[in-house]
Amino acid sequence: MARRYDSRTTIFSPEGRLYQVEYAMEAISHAGTCVGILTKHGIVLGAEKKVTSKLLEATATPEKMYKIDQHIAVAVAGITSDANILVNYNRLSAQRYLYAYQNPTPVEDLVRSLCDLKQGYTQMGGLRPFGVSFLFAGWDELYGFQLYQSDPSGNYGGYKATAIGQGHQRAQGILKTDWKEDLSLEDASKLALKVLSKTMDSTTLSHEKRMYSNFTTFSRFLTLSVFFKSNLVI
Repeated sequence: MARRYDSRTTIFSPEGRLYQVEYAMEAISHAGTCVGILTKHGIVLGAEKKVTSKLLEATATPEKMYKIDQHIAVAVAGITSDANILVNYNRLSAQRYLYAYQNPTPVEDLVRSLCDLKQGYTQMGGLRPFGVSFLFAGWDELYGFQLYQSDPSGNYGGYKATAIGQGHQRAQGILKTDWKEDLSLEDASKLALKVLSKTMDSTTLSHEKRMYSNFTTFSRFLTLSVFFKSNLVI
């Protein structure tokens, strides 16, 4: 039955499903796991960076995290080439807002703008959905620290902790059990490390296979640090 309705993104199946969008989500489920954890003191993003061959040069392979602006970063899971296009779109949107209003763009406004673009690719013939999901981590004066997740359909939502990618279902189970309202940044980092260690393909969690991005704030100023090696232990 699916084959009769999956040739175009504009065709609904009798059950009300858009198969091309579901196929895009399936592509994301084969990507490395990304996890985001929100705390009162900041946000932790963690990601599995898959190494498909020992011959790959680690510093020349596509990244799993990107800095959008001084106050926003994203982790991506899915088709990296699609992610690059959308990351550049987000960066341009952020700079246009800054140029027009002389203030950093609100986090949710940037997320909504991207999701509007992604949604448009699900209802126009000759196009395919973007095969990538995002975890947005950011801070603004209106709502403070915020964590959002978006998918190929253009839907997005705010989360206290969430995961995307290959092991997202198992990761969600761990987060539901271990996440607490009063988590510190260090505890959140340990939780992210635990999630990655439980969801990765390999049993060894080496520094070449993980990335972290920590958001912290002091007197309303946001700093972003991205590091590959960690001394955290579970």
